[in-house]
Amino acid sequence: MEANNKPKLEEEHGKAYAVAEEDAATTNHKMMMKKHLSDDDESAAGEPEENYRGWKAMPYVIGNETCEKLGTIGTTANLLVYLTTVYGMKSASAATLLSLWGGTVNLAPVLGAFLSDSYLGRYATIALASIASFVGMILLTLTAAVPSLHPHGGTGPSASHMAVLLVSFALLAVGAGGIRPCNLAFGADQFDPRTPAGRRGINSFFNWYYFTFTIAMMVSATVIIYLQSNVSWALGLAVPATLMGLSCALFFMGTRLYVRVRPEGSPFTSFAQVVVAAYRKRRLPAPKGELFDPPHRSSLVSKIAYTDQFLCLDKAAVLTAEDELTADGTTAVNPWRLCTLQQVEEVKCLVRLLPVWSSGIVYYIVLTNLGNYNVLQAMQTDRHLGRSGFQIPAGSFVVFNMLALTVWLPVYDGVLVPVLQRVTKREGGMTQLQRMGTGLVLSIATMLVAAAVERHRRAAGDATSCFVLVPQQILAGLSEAFAVIGQVDLYYKQFPENMRSVAGALLFLGFAAASYASGVMVTVVHRTTGGSDGRPDWLTQDLNQGRVDLYYLVIAGMAAVNLVYFVACARWYRFKESDSDAAAAVELEEKDKVSVTAGAAAPPPPV
Repeated sequence: MEANNKPKLEEEHGKAYAVAEEDAATTNHKMMMKKHLSDDDESAAGEPEENYRGWKAMPYVIGNETCEKLGTIGTTANLLVYLTTVYGMKSASAATLLSLWGGTVNLAPVLGAFLSDSYLGRYATIALASIASFVGMILLTLTAAVPSLHPHGGTGPSASHMAVLLVSFALLAVGAGGIRPCNLAFGADQFDPRTPAGRRGINSFFNWYYFTFTIAMMVSATVIIYLQSNVSWALGLAVPATLMGLSCALFFMGTRLYVRVRPEGSPFTSFAQVVVAAYRKRRLPAPKGELFDPPHRSSLVSKIAYTDQFLCLDKAAVLTAEDELTADGTTAVNPWRLCTLQQVEEVKCLVRLLPVWSSGIVYYIVLTNLGNYNVLQAMQTDRHLGRSGFQIPAGSFVVFNMLALTVWLPVYDGVLVPVLQRVTKREGGMTQLQRMGTGLVLSIATMLVAAAVERHRRAAGDATSCFVLVPQQILAGLSEAFAVIGQVDLYYKQFPENMRSVAGALLFLGFAAASYASGVMVTVVHRTTGGSDGRPDWLTQDLNQGRVDLYYLVIAGMAAVNLVYFVACARWYRFKESDSDAAAAVELEEKDKVSVTAGAAAPPPPV
């Protein structure tokens, strides 16, 4: 019986071998991850061990970041009121200036991320940026405390007044450029990511980070703004400056405990190499053969699985007769002519995210304009609490935004996510893109409600209760809970590990584009909506004479069009898959003996 079955068994084994051989081009690339992991262990064995202090360093790190946020947010949260009252600027001019400055502040982290990764390292970048912020806050405080540094008698600011103000703004922008892309990553650097305790510490640190951010927003929107509006601008700006000085002191006190990760080179250089190499080889036919894919030896950066999108970039990894390799065959002699497949896939990660990222610009335009004009709306309402003489500062209404965000997040994580997981069978209940889409829908509702509230406020006059502005702030907070946090989560998980600073910089780059666009919008609307007969424009100084409600409706229309664009981008987007995930999927297919679908495109085998 066994002899009769032997030819059949051999025939079946032969067929199986043939199928495996035919599929080798597909599986070889993915299964190389096992070898890469062993290479990582070998290469990491000789590396010096870092002395991770973990939570011992956190009092200094978290204390530094808490005081820094209190100082920065306390200084900037009420600047629109400061410019229109103390500096005597027109509301449209002040809003435009703050939009342009906000764009610069959010653009600076791109440069900060490059300098940190390429030359300075996170410790030195944060140290220099903290000092710059501290000096900028002192200078801004002096513009309020020294009579000769601000205008008097209702006149506008002189050239010297604006010069001092802009120098302080520039120093604050330098500080933001160094602190924002580095502070989260620097805190995470203090934990060992290779141990369960270290990974738990990183997650806890992120929770503490966002908790302190919320607390800083609330304190700034209440206590500090109250001091600025009701006691003294000099004192209200001196308190944040003092907190920033304390932040610097705490940061330097923990120096001996910190793990300082040396700069490893900016991914921007790698991006440029891929683009240049692909352009040089643009006349080559579409790559169908082997691509340059040496063993992946990084113990920190996971190998990215090959994707068949943006095939023009694959040409950067095509090995031609003109390309030279080093003696061990793992590195190109000229990296501007030949790049690894890993480099190409990292660039693809960025290119795939750009359409989704661009949809966030219009969303941030909603937040920027609502933040600016909500303050001006509040200034023309009744802000008294009952019959008492206490008056709520106009800049404090953002606290309702933060309260909505703070209250909603535990409800979302503890109640809504488990329900959604049971329904969708997906971890987290919904994808990051679905979460962002929900936030975009809420942003449209926010602007529609804001337009309706403004129409009511204009009809009722300045006697309108300030609390009519609360619903739009609550909706804005819920929108941020979905859209902004969803975007941060998407960037963190879809970017390779060595591009996390780029992910943070990309987020702030969206803020920058939105701030610049908001400044242009305000200027255009201010100049085009006024009548030649002296009729006030939509954004005139006296909102009762303007039509901010129509301006809000225009933004709502932009947000609706943006939602359609986002849905198209989300349907096209392909989530990143690591090589280990791909290898696991192949192993599962082999165990289940699932045949390869006919005509499926196979990734090129590594060299």
